[in-house]
Amino acid sequence: MRYAHEVDKVRAAERALMARSPEGALMRRAAAGLASVCAGLLRSGRAGVIGPGEGVYGSRVVLLAGSGDNGGDALYAGALLARRGAHVTAVLAGSKTHEGGLAALRSAGGRSLDADDPAGSVAAIEAADLIIDGLLGIGGRGGLREPHATLAGHASRSVATIVACDLPSGVDADTGVVSGAAVRADVTVTFGTYKPGLFVDPGAGHAGVVELVDIGLGPYLGDPDVVLPQAADVDLWAPGPSRESNKYRRGVPGVVAGSKTFTGAAVMSVGGAIRGGAGMVRFASAEHSVELVRHRWPEAVTSVVDTSLSEVGRVNAWVAGPGLGTGEHAEALLAEVLGTDLPVLVDADGLTVVARRRDLLWRDAPTVLTPHAGELARLLGTEADQVEARRLEHVRRAAEELGATVLLKGSTTVIAEVGRPVRVNPTGTPRLATAGSGDVLSGLIGAFLSGGASAIDAAAAGAYLHGLAGRLAASGPASDERPPDDREAPISAYDVIEAIPAAFRTLTG
Repeated sequence: MRYAHEVDKVRAAERALMARSPEGALMRRAAAGLASVCAGLLRSGRAGVIGPGEGVYGSRVVLLAGSGDNGGDALYAGALLARRGAHVTAVLAGSKTHEGGLAALRSAGGRSLDADDPAGSVAAIEAADLIIDGLLGIGGRGGLREPHATLAGHASRSVATIVACDLPSGVDADTGVVSGAAVRADVTVTFGTYKPGLFVDPGAGHAGVVELVDIGLGPYLGDPDVVLPQAADVDLWAPGPSRESNKYRRGVPGVVAGSKTFTGAAVMSVGGAIRGGAGMVRFASAEHSVELVRHRWPEAVTSVVDTSLSEVGRVNAWVAGPGLGTGEHAEALLAEVLGTDLPVLVDADGLTVVARRRDLLWRDAPTVLTPHAGELARLLGTEADQVEARRLEHVRRAAEELGATVLLKGSTTVIAEVGRPVRVNPTGTPRLATAGSGDVLSGLIGAFLSGGASAIDAAAAGAYLHGLAGRLAASGPASDERPPDDREAPISAYDVIEAIPAAFRTLTG
């Protein structure tokens, strides 16, 4: 698990550690880590136009140094690179400059320019192999102002690799909100702990690859606000069979999906549940949907239902909503499911129904809601673009108001439950934005709920494996958190179902 802490907790930890450390020790630790990552980029040939093996010596490094501690971190890191033979130029963009850092840079042979010299600043940026962004720190709010915005724009148009110091300037550290101009980094070197805004879009899209430098804050940090699961965590959360297992002990999800009009959602959600490891899947729907599920998934136990689910048989959890429709018939079936004392996942059309019948969510049993931004906007009475811009805020609000575990799908999938850190899914690919993909996820999570996983564990494990299956389907074998690349091929929801077993196998190597 990767842990992220909000700014107030980071500041408190820094104060506690600084009280026990020599003056300037934390900044020098941060700068040493930052310089080490930059040197590695230069040696590997990943920075600018420097070729592999050419290293730090002779490289051209530009520091964008603001007034705060991040500016000091950048200056001290620049001094370390200058002592290894880099040509380092600091563009001083703040109302004041960290005096110790600037003195260290000049002593090491670096030079400085004032941001008020636009010609010199632009020339240095255009010639750089690597740029260190130290304009704003984790306390920055709102988009970049001048001259920071102009410098960030010049940097983004250069061929240089951009390394953000602690956080890309212009990104809100606590939320990932980007309110205007912001630095778009290739690599972010963050200090002490991860910041939530580095994990959540739109901020995550500005952070690039994130490297953590330990500066000793660990003992002084409180509980995390956001966590990023890894393969070992998901391996613990996803229920698996034991030697004594049979099909009933492994879990039996009931899937209420599809209708006369929408049949594909039924096939996809049942497929997700079967490949998710359910011992048996019971499926209930209109006759034509049942025929299609019987044809594609003969192992599913199916029932044609009209007004009641009483003939479906015993289940351990319910999945309801995909392709179900939103009329009175769908509402009656959903009310019956939510009236049980079993865990229930509600998705798609089911979310439209509960948006107008929020009273259906007044229950004591676990409830998982899996909306995209538009569906969550309807549930909360807001706009989809507001949900997209402030994903953490809205998913937390939804969990609180609706009394449910809420999985907000999108470019960053986030999962909230009252009293728990928000879980951010690290897997996925834009190729998953295809019809039926969300139905597969619903079935997958339903399988985990029926196997005894808690609501938040089932949701997080389902999102992780679903995202990884999407990557495997689009690109072939990959690591659990490898960013998607340009070689990915288009995929269908059924391709994702087919890749789920391979995704499971990656959890244990």
